Amino acid sequence: MHDEQSMRIEHIGVAVDRIEDALAFWRDALGLELAHVEEVAEQRVRVAMLPVGETRIELIEATDAESPIAKFIAKRGAGIHHIAVRVGDLRAALARLKERGVRLIDEEPRPGADGCAIAFIHPSATGGVLVELVERADRER
Repeated sequence: MHDEQSMRIEHIGVAVDRIEDALAFWRDALGLELAHVEEVAEQRVRVAMLPVGETRIELIEATDAESPIAKFIAKRGAGIHHIAVRVGDLRAALARLKERGVRLIDEEPRPGADGCAIAFIHPSATGGVLVELVERADRER
């Protein structure tokens, strides 16, 4: 799965009650630039991306009370939700993980923010961390 040229921390996902409220810290106090905000209808969330060096902070707000983010916040409160790792070939990465018996949430890629393909690895396979694999549509950003 290791591909030195494409594997890196893509973003850190932070579950928030409201993006606008969270921006008071991330943008206004800390000084990060807001790159964009978009809705990912399939996941029932809005996300805001704030670059930090070569990675990003992804603020995630539920758009539906039944979304996974709403359930996460209800159970655990706002905070770090996942760590996303960029891979060069998501289908190949998932096949290798499955071959090794790693428990996956997504066995097939699905659409994510910013035109990316994504898949999640179950926290039981990672020592308790929700890990998202991301294949960028442009493969360059």
